[in-house]
Amino acid sequence: MSLFRKLFGSKSDKQMEELKSEERGKYMPEIKLPIDERFTINFKANGGKFLYCEDLNEVYTNLEYIIEENKWHKDKVLLLDDNLKDRFENSEINPTNKISESTFFLTTCENLIADDGSLLISSKQIFEKKLPELPFNFIVFATTSQIVENIGEGLRGIKSKNKQKIPTNITTIKHFKSSEEKDFLSYGSSAKNLYLLLLEDL
Repeated sequence: MSLFRKLFGSKSDKQMEELKSEERGKYMPEIKLPIDERFTINFKANGGKFLYCEDLNEVYTNLEYIIEENKWHKDKVLLLDDNLKDRFENSEINPTNKISESTFFLTTCENLIADDGSLLISSKQIFEKKLPELPFNFIVFATTSQIVENIGEGLRGIKSKNKQKIPTNITTIKHFKSSEEKDFLSYGSSAKNLYLLLLEDL
């Protein structure tokens, strides 16, 4: 996945246009970017903030940078997942399970969707809460192996991993700019200020 390193600052709009250049011919199939690049491009286009991490130490360091950048040191973080509490127990965060007390939400997700740059989540992450009820600020911890082509593939993965009990409250988060709430296409969705800590695990 060294493609992520190439992607930061090095993939210009001109290069993207070259991939779809008409010089290839009218009837030539469009060149399809690798799944990880497609996710990253679409995620950033949606307004998401992306931090690629080679190991867990980088995840913890980048989490500290996010907290520092937003001056959240004294604020509480909504942390509903017990496994995530254990993973981040040595980080300088103040966890709470009350939405009213929290400034930001630290969570995982089911999958990262390459086709539209969205995040697939379920009751495993948000229980029975609705997206608008949750804090505006999200920090999502995910791995590169969670990137899938489309929502259908993500839903099939959820079903195969949870044969005993399929999670409920399955939804996607796609809009990461508050201004997009006024956009007709995003009507009814809940925009979030979202940071993605993506750990390389392939």
